[in-house]
Amino acid sequence: MPRIVKRAYKYRFYPTAEQAEELARTFGCVRLVYNKALEERTRAYTEQGRRVSYVESSAALTAWKRTADFAFLSEVSSVPLQQALRHLQAAFANFFAKRAKYPAFKSRKKSRASAEYTRSAFRWRAGALTLAKMDAALDIVWSRPLPAGAEPSTVTVSRDPAGRWFVSLLVEEEISPLPPTAARVGVDAGVTALATLSSGEKIVNPRHERAERRRLAKAQRALARKQKSSANRHKARLKVARIYARITDRRRDFLHKLSTRLVHENQTVVIEDLAVGNMVKNHRLARAISDAAWRELRSMLAYKTAWYGRDLVVVDRFFPSSRLCSACGTVMDKLSLHVREWGCACGAHHDRDVNAAENILAAGLAER
Repeated sequence: MPRIVKRAYKYRFYPTAEQAEELARTFGCVRLVYNKALEERTRAYTEQGRRVSYVESSAALTAWKRTADFAFLSEVSSVPLQQALRHLQAAFANFFAKRAKYPAFKSRKKSRASAEYTRSAFRWRAGALTLAKMDAALDIVWSRPLPAGAEPSTVTVSRDPAGRWFVSLLVEEEISPLPPTAARVGVDAGVTALATLSSGEKIVNPRHERAERRRLAKAQRALARKQKSSANRHKARLKVARIYARITDRRRDFLHKLSTRLVHENQTVVIEDLAVGNMVKNHRLARAISDAAWRELRSMLAYKTAWYGRDLVVVDRFFPSSRLCSACGTVMDKLSLHVREWGCACGAHHDRDVNAAENILAAGLAER
């Protein structure tokens, strides 16, 4: 049976000078409101031991707009500012539920520049999107069509460090489950092979960051030589950001294709619950692990299996998938990372990664 899901479609757009100025001002106001509300809530919690609600923060925002110091907040759309408070409320809810760390302040240089508009703050007519406080529609590059009859419920505008502008449209879409299949696969994540399947296939790691490492190092050295706050330093920073953007785009494209293939070909996908945050503390492997982007692959598999009626099973991170003989069940006491093949006393000879993938599949099916 088809299901209705919320799906975001992201497009690049090219703002006019006036639109870029308005959006830049909105980004700054969103960041200011978020940080000021976080400061007030932190003060209330540390000094008085009480939690500030979204309603109180919203009332405080209204009061800030009436002061001389923050009257400029009224010059931008109020909706992105309210959405910033809602995001802060969600961050605190996750913190108190022990799902996340304490909310952090947004940095002008490091945080993502974005603003979220709900239905009351934009106009959508015949495929033209016009944001609040703007007279003209955005010049969007429609790289792929929206679902027929789709009406955006939320619009998020952002600018990446490379200076590219993006708009993300959240729409409701009807997705039909894929035809059932008997195929099942276990996936062992790695560095040399990005993913090893229980079928014996190894997906080679493209190593996108390594491929650009020489260009990136040269651009970073050039940036380090430029005088701070100069126009040349700004140009050099953009060059570095564009290289990073290229790496990110190519990596995400590869992961999308891989995850889509796994979901389309298999009814059940079994993976490990990897503690990536702890693994990157190993300075020898941190760069390679970050380049592999295992966490992003897992996220893609999670929502795509939910969309298309497939099953995603996650095996406990302490399961000894590499040390367990898939033939007889014997568990090796130790197995160094450099050992890629090993033999068991039962006579079975294993490729380390293929054996791990087979064990992951067996463990996942046993949990169901």
